[in-house]
Amino acid sequence: MLAIDGPSGAGKSTLAARVVEGLRARGCRTELVSTDAFATWDDPVSWWPRLVDGVLRPLAEGVPGAYRCTDWSSGVPRPGELVRVSVPDVLVLEGVSSGRASARTLLSHLCWLSGGPEAVRLAKAVGRDGEAARAELGRWQRFERGWFAVDGTPAAAGTRLS
Repeated sequence: MLAIDGPSGAGKSTLAARVVEGLRARGCRTELVSTDAFATWDDPVSWWPRLVDGVLRPLAEGVPGAYRCTDWSSGVPRPGELVRVSVPDVLVLEGVSSGRASARTLLSHLCWLSGGPEAVRLAKAVGRDGEAARAELGRWQRFERGWFAVDGTPAAAGTRLS
């Protein structure tokens, strides 16, 4: 399992998509799960047991997993579609908190992507999510600062990219 972690707007999703594409091109059965499918503004990280129970534990036992992704289509997060996850050769787990301390013993590798200055990342995230999300994204960035400092994610990463 590869975790690609870092703050919002750092480019984690883009990097993860490239990694998955490269692995699949080499014939490696690869699945991608994003923490964005679980997190909400009000629940940035405590959803983790849903990922463990629905995906990580089943895959570790050699059986497919599944999770209900968060549907943001109405602007308010609500339970969305059921996503099935086949047993892969490599699971790429991407997103904020994917490399959290409680998961590190499960990881084959942790990649940290810093993404540059906070203001630049905020501008990228607003460009992606829309101006209406600016206040929530700013609040999210403040949360991330504390989360990563306490969790020690950057220091634990085997690969650090900017």
